[in-house]
Amino acid sequence: MNLNLANMLTMARVFAVPVIVVLLYIEHTYQTVIATYLATGLFILASLTDMADGYIARRQNLITNLGKFLDPLADKLLIGSVLIMLVELRWVPAWVVVVIICRELAVTGMRGVAADKGVVIAADHFGKLKTIVQSLALVPLMAHYPIFGFDPAPIGMMLLYLALALTVFSGGNYLYSFYKNWLQME
Repeated sequence: MNLNLANMLTMARVFAVPVIVVLLYIEHTYQTVIATYLATGLFILASLTDMADGYIARRQNLITNLGKFLDPLADKLLIGSVLIMLVELRWVPAWVVVVIICRELAVTGMRGVAADKGVVIAADHFGKLKTIVQSLALVPLMAHYPIFGFDPAPIGMMLLYLALALTVFSGGNYLYSFYKNWLQME
C-alpha cells in the first residue's frame, strides 16, 4: 500500500467524513450551534486536503493508483455525506441532492466501464470546478446560523444552485466523452 503524504491526506479526508456526519447529527438532535461550527471547520480542513494532496502528489511525483482511486472517492464521500445530512436538517432541498448524487454515480459508472476497456476518462475542468463550487456552497450552508446579523444560508443556496448547474453540465460533458470513447472501444 502506497501511503505517501498525498495519500495520507486523502485518507484523512475519508476519516473526517464520519466525524462531520456525527457533528451534524448532534446539531440535528440537540440544536447546538457549536456542533455546526465544528462540522463546518472540519469540512473546510478536509476540503483543503483535496487541494493539498493533489499538489503534493504532482509536485513530488507521488501519483499512485491508490491515490487515483481514493481521491475522487474521498470527494464523493465528503460532499455526498454532507449534502445528505443537510437534507436531513431540512437546510437544502432533497431533489438537488438526488441530482448531484445521481450524476456522481453515473460518471463513476461510466469511468468504470471505460477503464475496463482500457480507456481513462480523466476529470475535466468543469468537473473540477463543480467540486470547488460544491465545497464553497456547503460552507455557508453548514454554518447556517446568522453571524453578527448576517445569514450565510442564501449565499450557500445560490452557490448550490450554481454547483447544480455545473454538475449537470459536467455530467453531460462526461457522457459525451464516454460516448465518443465508446465508439472507439467497439
